[in-house]
Amino acid sequence: MSSLRPFCLTAWLAAPAAAMLLLLAPAAQSHAQTQAAQTTQAPAQSADPAPASPSQTTVAVTSPEQRGVTSRAIDKVKQVAKSAADIFSRVPCLPPKDGSKAMGSLPHVAGKLVAGKPVVIVAFGSSSTAGFGASSPEFNYPNRLAAQLRRHYPTADITVVNAGVGGEDAPEMMKRLQTQVIDVHPDLVIWQVGTNAVLRNLDPGETAKLVEDGISRIQAAGDSDIVLVDPQYSPAVNQRKESAGKMVKLLGNVAELRHVGIFPRFEVMRDWHEKQSIPVESFVIADGLHMNDWGYACFAQLLGDDIIRSVGQIKLGVNVPADVRTYRPM
Repeated sequence: MSSLRPFCLTAWLAAPAAAMLLLLAPAAQSHAQTQAAQTTQAPAQSADPAPASPSQTTVAVTSPEQRGVTSRAIDKVKQVAKSAADIFSRVPCLPPKDGSKAMGSLPHVAGKLVAGKPVVIVAFGSSSTAGFGASSPEFNYPNRLAAQLRRHYPTADITVVNAGVGGEDAPEMMKRLQTQVIDVHPDLVIWQVGTNAVLRNLDPGETAKLVEDGISRIQAAGDSDIVLVDPQYSPAVNQRKESAGKMVKLLGNVAELRHVGIFPRFEVMRDWHEKQSIPVESFVIADGLHMNDWGYACFAQLLGDDIIRSVGQIKLGVNVPADVRTYRPM
């Protein structure tokens, strides 16, 4: 089991050449890519503040106007990178103390990154995907994940689409699965589901059936890695302990049956509190349900580390059979 460390700001900024190439791309191109990344985002979400990484680097232009744009972009990058490091300065983001070793890989998205091809990730879900409880869009988990991957792969063209809509669960999500997931042709789908079903006293079995059907449709439509994210460990969810337990178990069964990933958010967050002695209010806001900036950041960190680990496996020539892709964060 490996330890997770705070975002590595020093290491990332130690590659000035790559960063400068990234930042000197024309402002219009960066803006267009940012807008494209947000086409399916919930209306309440604003564009990812982290600088987009173009698929092709651009030769530096020395006009005064672009020098001014570059200077402002460098300042913004420093601010975002600093916030990434500062958020874990008091409480580090660590893996579950009793966490299982990763059982598989995310071969499609990892293969794209290894090959230097553009990568599209769709974060599909409800309010904890949209980012309710975060102090700004910068701190929702899709934007944190995008920032982490762009720092680790500074020359890669990485798009993370936030397709989270507050209050929804599987019945509503299935209505927009085609347009906001399948039609985007993603390399990775991170599907956060089940919390609102628990809160609304919906049958966990019916939710699991809908999710399984949705996974089948995604798999039939193309070559996408899929990771399910189960409900959060929080006071509001824990009040319905029996239903929450069934939901967590059934989503795990669906992931195993359909050979997709499962990020056990409930288990991970419970470990924060019970094994790492982190007070619940340190990762959940006052409503007793939604995560705060630290919670979203650590969630994104663990997801990002799994993607990065999968890229490392591909580079080392580790071929993971399709029937053991289900994984848990280390």
